[in-house]
Amino acid sequence: MKWTEQEASLPLGKQEGFEKFHHEYDAAMKKVNAKVEILTSDFEVRNDYSPIHHIEKRLKTAESIEEKLTRLGCEVSIPSARENIKDIAGLRIICNFIEDVYQVADMLTAQDDIELVTCKDYIKNPKDNGYRSLHLGLRVPVFLIDRKVVVPVELQIRTVAMDFWASLEHQLRYKQNNEGRISAKTNIELKACAEVSAKLDVQMQKIFDEVKK
Repeated sequence: MKWTEQEASLPLGKQEGFEKFHHEYDAAMKKVNAKVEILTSDFEVRNDYSPIHHIEKRLKTAESIEEKLTRLGCEVSIPSARENIKDIAGLRIICNFIEDVYQVADMLTAQDDIELVTCKDYIKNPKDNGYRSLHLGLRVPVFLIDRKVVVPVELQIRTVAMDFWASLEHQLRYKQNNEGRISAKTNIELKACAEVSAKLDVQMQKIFDEVKK
């Protein structure tokens, strides 16, 4: 469908074809979620242990997609969203231990219908603020009634400790209207908490390994 200036001037959620477009990402998110659940069940049957604590799913709303396109300086249209935003569909997998993070990533990306596009390892290379997580950019085929579409899905895999820190740090930094107003002292304290959390993760992994032996 040819995109017109008149069409692009409408709010994203009101543009023709948005529901179909949004459905593709919802289907891709559900497909990856199902794959992860099946792999986890198989792992548990074989090892009498589940590497995943829980899974969270997130599908960006029309308003959220539009806000991000505007922030990026891109046209607010469905083709523009398809081209410029790769995290419309996202899953966050919370694992028990650091080793589990990489096991889950390996199991999932080994499947022949999953394409790994990007891998950002913020566990081995934390962000400056102390943030840790493994981010995978995937492409997943979705089979619709009349066609196959390949849809990007963002996957974040982290431990319980990493998620605890990231959730509270985000709450303090952004949800309390503090964006841009966090002091240097508080930034240092938040990073110190991240380091403590990381040391706890390493220690718990060592204990788990000893118990397995």
